[in-house]
Amino acid sequence: MNAELLGVIVMFVATLLLSVPLGRYIAKVYAGDRIWTDVIFNPVEKLFFKLSRINPTKEMTWKQSLTAMLTINMIWLLWAMFCLTNQSWLPWNPDHNPSQTPDQAFNTAVSFVVNCNLQDYSGETGATYFSQVFALMFLQFASAGTGMAAAAAVFNGLKERTTDKLGNFYNYFIKSCIRILLPICILIATIHAFNGTPMTLKGMDTITTMQGDTVHVSTGPVAAFVAIKHLGTNGGGYYGANSAHPLENPNYFTNMVQMIAQILIPFAMVFAMGFYLRRKKLAWVIWTVMTIGFLLLVIPTVISEVNGNPQIAKMGVMQPNGNMEGKEVRFSSYATAFWSIATTVISTGSVNGMHDSFMPISGMNMLLGMMVNSFYGGVGVGFLNFFVYLIIAVFIGGLMVGRTPEFLGKKVEAKEMKIASIVALLHPFLILVFTALACYFASHNTNMGWWFTDASGKHGASGWLNNPSYHGFSEMLYQYTSCSANNGSGFEGLADNNPFWNITAAIVLLFSRFLPIIGPVAIAGILAQKKFIPESGGTLKTDTGTFGLLILAVKVIIAALAFFPALALGPLAEFFGMK
Repeated sequence: MNAELLGVIVMFVATLLLSVPLGRYIAKVYAGDRIWTDVIFNPVEKLFFKLSRINPTKEMTWKQSLTAMLTINMIWLLWAMFCLTNQSWLPWNPDHNPSQTPDQAFNTAVSFVVNCNLQDYSGETGATYFSQVFALMFLQFASAGTGMAAAAAVFNGLKERTTDKLGNFYNYFIKSCIRILLPICILIATIHAFNGTPMTLKGMDTITTMQGDTVHVSTGPVAAFVAIKHLGTNGGGYYGANSAHPLENPNYFTNMVQMIAQILIPFAMVFAMGFYLRRKKLAWVIWTVMTIGFLLLVIPTVISEVNGNPQIAKMGVMQPNGNMEGKEVRFSSYATAFWSIATTVISTGSVNGMHDSFMPISGMNMLLGMMVNSFYGGVGVGFLNFFVYLIIAVFIGGLMVGRTPEFLGKKVEAKEMKIASIVALLHPFLILVFTALACYFASHNTNMGWWFTDASGKHGASGWLNNPSYHGFSEMLYQYTSCSANNGSGFEGLADNNPFWNITAAIVLLFSRFLPIIGPVAIAGILAQKKFIPESGGTLKTDTGTFGLLILAVKVIIAALAFFPALALGPLAEFFGMK
C-alpha cells in the first residue's frame, strides 16, 4: 500500500472515529440534556433569546417550524443582496472591489442562503471583506444551522409518542450554530492560521517571485471562512481557485483537516439520530447503506485518475502519477479523486482540483453523487434526503410482505407516500428540464439581448461552451445538477456568469433547497400525530441488512430511470469516444 492511498484511508477512518462521539453530543444538545458545555453556552443562548424575545421552550407544529424557517431565510436573502450590490462603498474594502450586478448578486445571495455556494465570480475580486464576513460567512453558518434544525425537527417527530409538536425551530437553530458549528470552526480556523492561511483585514500583499516578478496577492479573513466553508458543507471558496489555492489550503495536513471537516457532521447526524431515538442499529444500517454507495463511486474514480489518460498513454507518454491535469502535485491524484467524490456526495462543492479536467468516468461519478444526493449529503439535509428514500422503501417493503407499511411504530400511508414521491421526483425534474432548456438555446445560438450577455459583453448562447459535443453537454448538465443538489462545484469550462445562468440557476437553487426540507418535515409532523403501534412479529424491521439493501435498490433504480439517458449523452459517450 502506497502512502497516498494510506492517506485517503486515514482520512476516512479518522472521520468515522470522531463522528460517533460527536453524534452522541449532538443528540444530547437537541434533547436538552445537561452537558459540559452548558457553562459556556447557556449564558450566550439566554442573552440571544432575551434580546430577540423568542421563547425557546415554546414548541411548534411542523407548519409553524416551516413558516419560521422560510421567513427568516427570506430576510437573510434580502440582507445578502443588499451587501453584494452595495459592497463598493461599504467598509472593509481595501482592494476597492466593485459591487456585483443585480443578477449576479441574486444568484450569489440565493446560493449562499440555500447552502450551495455556487460562485459565478472569483472570491478575492468579486467580494469585499465586508461581504465575505457579514453576508457570505454569516450565511454559511445560517444555512448549515437551518439544515441541522430541520433534521432535529424530524428526529423529534419520529419519537415513540403521539404529538403535533416538533420542538422549537429557533432553539434548534441557535444550538446548532453556537454549540456545534462554532466551537469546531474555531479549532479548524486556528489550525489553518498556524499553517499559513491568512487571517487579516489588510489589503493585498505585494511579493517578488524567484523570477523577479512583482505579484499582488489577495489576503483577508481566510482561515475563519475556510473553517465554516467545510464544516457546514457550504463549499464556497474565499479564492476563485477554492481549496486548490495555496493560501486557502496550504499543505497536505490542512487538506486532511478540510476533508475530515466536510464529512464529519454528515456522518455524525446519522449517529445523532440513532442516539436521539435510541435506535443505534438503525443508524448503523443507514450509515452502511450510505457508505456502500459512496465506495461504489469513489473506488472507480480513484482507479480512473490513478491510471491516467488513455489518449496520452497511446502516445507512449508515461503517467507515473496518473491524470494530473488540473490537480495539485502536493495532494496527488489519490487525494484529489477522493475529494472530488466526497465533495459531490456530501454536497459541499469545494474543490482542490479542476473537476472539468477529470476523466469521463470520474465526471460521471461526481454527477451520480449529486443525482442520488443522499449518500451522506449536506449537514442535516443529507439525512432528510435519505429519509425520503427510506419512506418509499418502507412503503414498497410493506406491500411486498402484505402488511400496512410502518416506520418506527407509525403507519406510512398514502399522504406520506405522495409527499415523498413528489420530493424524490422534483430533483430529476429540475435538473433535466433546465438542462434541456439550456441545450436548446445553446444549439440555436439564441441571442435575446441582456438575457444572454455576459460580464465581458459577449452576446449569444453559443459563447457558453468552451468544449463542444459530449463534454459541452456534460458541463451544462453538471451545472444544474450541482444547483439541484445544493452542491456548488462546477465543470468550469462553462461560461455561466450571465443573466440566463444566474437567474435560472437561482430558481433551481430555491426550489431544490426548500421543497426537500418542507417534505420530510411535513412527513415527520404527520407521522408524529399518529398513534404509536408497538412492534410485533409481523412488523417489517427497518434496522436489518435486508432492509438496507432495499433502500439502496430504491436509490439505484430511481437514479437509473431518471438520469441514465442524460449520462449516456454526456460522460459515457465521451468515455467510449476515447477508446
